[in-house]
Amino acid sequence: MKKTFLLITLAALAIGAGYFWWQGRNTEGRTGQTPMNMPALEVAALKLEPRSISLKRQLPGRISAYRLSQVRPQVDGIITERLFEEGGDIEKGQQLYQIDDARYKAALNSAKADLSSARASVKSVKAKTARYADLVKIDAVSRQEYDDVRAQLDQANAAIAVAAAAVDVATVNLDYTKVYAPISGRISRSFVTEGALVTANQSQNLATITQLNPVYVDMQQSGEEALQLRSLMADKETVPVSIHLEEDGEKGLSYHGQLKFSEVTIDETTGSITLRALVDNPDGILLPGLFARAELDLGQVDVLLVPQRAATRTAEGGLDVWVVNSDNKAQKRSIVARQAYQDGWVVDSGLKAGDLVIVEGYQKLSPDMQVNPVAWNKGGLAPMPSENNKNPLTNNTQGAKE
Repeated sequence: MKKTFLLITLAALAIGAGYFWWQGRNTEGRTGQTPMNMPALEVAALKLEPRSISLKRQLPGRISAYRLSQVRPQVDGIITERLFEEGGDIEKGQQLYQIDDARYKAALNSAKADLSSARASVKSVKAKTARYADLVKIDAVSRQEYDDVRAQLDQANAAIAVAAAAVDVATVNLDYTKVYAPISGRISRSFVTEGALVTANQSQNLATITQLNPVYVDMQQSGEEALQLRSLMADKETVPVSIHLEEDGEKGLSYHGQLKFSEVTIDETTGSITLRALVDNPDGILLPGLFARAELDLGQVDVLLVPQRAATRTAEGGLDVWVVNSDNKAQKRSIVARQAYQDGWVVDSGLKAGDLVIVEGYQKLSPDMQVNPVAWNKGGLAPMPSENNKNPLTNNTQGAKE
């Protein structure tokens, strides 16, 4: 009886051991596949080739006046009349103010009288000199007396020069009582009224004239990006610049001009450099102090473009892409993008012409995973469908690729 029980127990143990051995072997056969034995993941990839694009750079800009003149008095006096419309357009040489000119007219008349007196004195001394010249020949007067008369003539001539200069000064001062516009443009409000006393050395200007056509656009560019910008502009004689104004969130008016120069030093506090463009402003819409978006047209350049959908942001703010190497294995690379262009990134470094960049299907990739690249285009070769046949990029239901 005991022997029979022992035989049954041993048989049961043998059967159990055999079952677990068979189960473990079967499991190993299912789970022991290496990645090399797994089917390659199908991905949509793009072969990079140089592409000629119209490269543009957008920068924040601020409008400043082409010319700005502060109208100031050059003589003392009372303002008797204002001769312009505040906020209107004026022309160079137009009279703006009239200062009381009574005492300046009197000063001019006095200077003219002194000049007439000096001229009369010269006439008298000339006649005396002529007589003494005849008398000295016959020794009727001494040589010393003749020399004294000639000295009087020289002094009289000098007095004429002084009187003539005084007339010129008086004439200029009288003309300064009429305050003229030094430039053409749009004038501000008047800071003084009729009856106000003004002086030649006062700090307060009478008004301000601003020339609004053309205008300057001052743009700020970081020092590092300015080096790239300089290299792009090195072989260009002119760089077109456009100013765009938005109205109600939509693109509105545009103004065009050219880049004139850039500063030669970088601001130590901001680390930026100033670029200045000259832009036509025929309707006077662009006013000094206005912020605007400036666009620099750098012309046609050959670049490498990577679709934005192929790149992912890193925690540090960089860009990563997946590429397919010669063994059809996926590898991650970090790239540096100069700027965005349409729906792509303009790549500065990290990729070269001929690289195969994975655009769709990279979500499930790991380094050195075997992939099966297929051609991608904007028409959309879809990646391998995920669960429920949904494209993980668009969340749209798509059928499996044949």
